Amino acid sequence: MRPDRLNPLFVTAESLKGVGSTLARPLERLGLARVKDFAYHLPDRFVTRRAVANLDEASVGEQVVVKLTPVEYRTSSGRGPFRVLASDEPGNICAITYFGRASYSGKKALPLGEPRWVAGRIDQYGQMLQIVHPDHVTEESAAALGQLTEPVYALSDGLTQNRIAALIQQAMASVPPLPEWIEPGLLDKHQWPAWRDALELAHKGEHPAARDRLAYDELLANSLALLLVRNSNRKQIGTPLVGDGTLRARLQLPFELTGAQKRSIAEIEGDLAQAAPMLRLLQGDVGSGKTAVALEAMLIAVEGGAQAALLAPTEILARQHYETLSRMAAPSGVTIALLTGRDKGRARESILMGLLDGSIDLVVGTHAIFQDAVTYKNLAMVVIDEQHRFGVAQRLMLNQKGRRTPHCLAMTATPIPRTLTLAQYGEMDVSKLDEMPPGRQPIDTRVVAIERMGDVVSALGRHIESGHQAYWVCPMVRELETEDIAAAEARYAEMKSRFGDAVVLVHGQLRPEVKDAAMERFASGAAKLLVATTVIEVGVDVPNATLMVIEQAERFGLAQLHQLRGRVGRGEGKSTCLLLRGPALSETARDRLALMRETQDGFRLAEEDLRLRGGGELLGTRQSGDTPFRVASLEQIQRLLPIAHDDARLLMERDGGLTGERGEAARLLLYLFERDWGVQLLRGG
Repeated sequence: MRPDRLNPLFVTAESLKGVGSTLARPLERLGLARVKDFAYHLPDRFVTRRAVANLDEASVGEQVVVKLTPVEYRTSSGRGPFRVLASDEPGNICAITYFGRASYSGKKALPLGEPRWVAGRIDQYGQMLQIVHPDHVTEESAAALGQLTEPVYALSDGLTQNRIAALIQQAMASVPPLPEWIEPGLLDKHQWPAWRDALELAHKGEHPAARDRLAYDELLANSLALLLVRNSNRKQIGTPLVGDGTLRARLQLPFELTGAQKRSIAEIEGDLAQAAPMLRLLQGDVGSGKTAVALEAMLIAVEGGAQAALLAPTEILARQHYETLSRMAAPSGVTIALLTGRDKGRARESILMGLLDGSIDLVVGTHAIFQDAVTYKNLAMVVIDEQHRFGVAQRLMLNQKGRRTPHCLAMTATPIPRTLTLAQYGEMDVSKLDEMPPGRQPIDTRVVAIERMGDVVSALGRHIESGHQAYWVCPMVRELETEDIAAAEARYAEMKSRFGDAVVLVHGQLRPEVKDAAMERFASGAAKLLVATTVIEVGVDVPNATLMVIEQAERFGLAQLHQLRGRVGRGEGKSTCLLLRGPALSETARDRLALMRETQDGFRLAEEDLRLRGGGELLGTRQSGDTPFRVASLEQIQRLLPIAHDDARLLMERDGGLTGERGEAARLLLYLFERDWGVQLLRGG
């Protein structure tokens, strides 16, 4: 149960004055569902303005507050702007300009002959100064001068800065003070304010200490929760699994195991032999052979007289794993089944019976394999693919499916920098596949200007005619009026008009059955071109697809580009990845694309990605595996996470854990950041 003193923070957004059905959707898009969410919706930046007595004191490009008197309205024909000519005290004229629907509000806010205080950016319009869509127009100087430093928040359609700022101010009024959970010496060393004070300061101006304190709270909550999971896991009783090697000796692997694979298998084998359940992460770059390691691990369990299961995040990936494992394990005689939500009737009943009586050794599937109706004879080993889609809380439910707590091997194909590994998987031991199997051909990666789109489409046509398949990835699902970003739906329509039914479309907003049908057409070879968003970055394995086109590649992060590129180069044929770039590139974007040409080492790219993005610049769309944090920036994670990790360990090992005054405060912290599964573990619940 959440402590009562936190309840004001978890009241729904509808409790705030002015929040109704109209605002519900834009607030939901920003993740603003409760008072707590508003309090932690921190400004992206601040606008700093200068109060000037007249326009002579202002510079073009400067943010100012100035007293102006409207003297004339000027309207334009058609869709032209509406301008209010206004004079300062010495008689200098400035145009206050409005476009579109804002024209009406401009006329209302600036009546002729009545002085107003105007806040906005000074620009040049011909020979005249102008302020386009002023941020504030007020009758009182005090109100305008109160906006000299103003937060700028992330918005979604239907919200304005004024509206979101007012809602945040309203939410902050109901935020209670909480006891201190940070160690006093650490608090003094960094000169961090108290928790509620830090929230207030973070919304009012540039206060690095306040932002650091809030980031540290989130990192401490995460570190503490992961440590509680690890400690709980060590107390669990698992089934020691020792294999005799008979099944593994009969495997039909497509290549000789690399040194990294052999090392990882040995580490897993050592864990499985222990009574304490294994909790290990297998990190492997695209194509590094994680599936072979997972199969070896599961066969150790079967040799030890138990069952094993492999959980995949999507049905498509589950089917691919089933086919791959069945092919490699065929000579061993192991019985493998596939179970997804699609399986019904007698086929499903047959699989459920096989799991119950033990005649099925390995099962591959989606979350369906852990539904209440699924019972195992002796499940002792679970492999979870694409770990970032299956969090700690979900992993805990696995404990209910075996006689004892099953051993758990989590796999991720996203190379993760060392700091972020600690942040996301601090409770797990880590094995890393940092070698590629022999015979893997490098992918020919080229950067192509968007102006050569016609040449690229022609080359794509020749590629398809030769019998091969291709991907075309766009940054967005559909175009926005405000941004010139390539959209998958528009590109699909264009490609379909050229290549007909050989083209399919996949993006995250499609219904699951529509998306699965398109993917199956492409995987079977019936479709030759798959137009998609980044939804395909994980889990699509089509060896005949040997061309990847990534449009506006400069909008993606390095790690994401690498994941997308990894969809090709999965067969014996030579593969190519074309990075279509826009006309204007920042220096960071140039470095990123140059690195993509230079190397295919995912671990190096992940480290460089983190370095290039730094604290404030999240390049491209946010990646699903980036970080589990809302408040802490990448720079703060790198700087503060090791301190939080050590502090969490000291709290548990030296300072009495979650008992005593600081321990009780730390419980509040876990609930505040919704890491309360750590508290549940401590209770044994």
